[in-house]
Amino acid sequence: MSKKEISLATVKEHNKPEDLWVIIEDKVYDVTKFLNEHPGGEDSLIEVAGRDGTRGFQMAGHSSEAREIMVKYYIGDLAASDIKKKCPISCKGIGLTIGAVVLGITLVYVLKRGLNKN
Repeated sequence: MSKKEISLATVKEHNKPEDLWVIIEDKVYDVTKFLNEHPGGEDSLIEVAGRDGTRGFQMAGHSSEAREIMVKYYIGDLAASDIKKKCPISCKGIGLTIGAVVLGITLVYVLKRGLNKN
């Protein structure tokens, strides 16, 4: 069964406990009726109302049973134009690599200068 694409702007409009949508892994869920049943409490869903809750969902380590429950609340996919492009290498990894290269070049430069003075 193919579901429709839903824009991020539309998801953002559904940000109240009586009308609550969330994005998990680029899929949109209407969890309004699940709010009172959520084992983690209402607050964890209200906190991400109308937004992407993927990080919190993954960090909570939801079970396969939780993923099965989600199926009945699935209403569509996040619009392709709103999906953030995923970098194959994290920005943190790139930053650490650049920092290590700069540190290495600096160390070589300092060592060569020190050896040349002696």
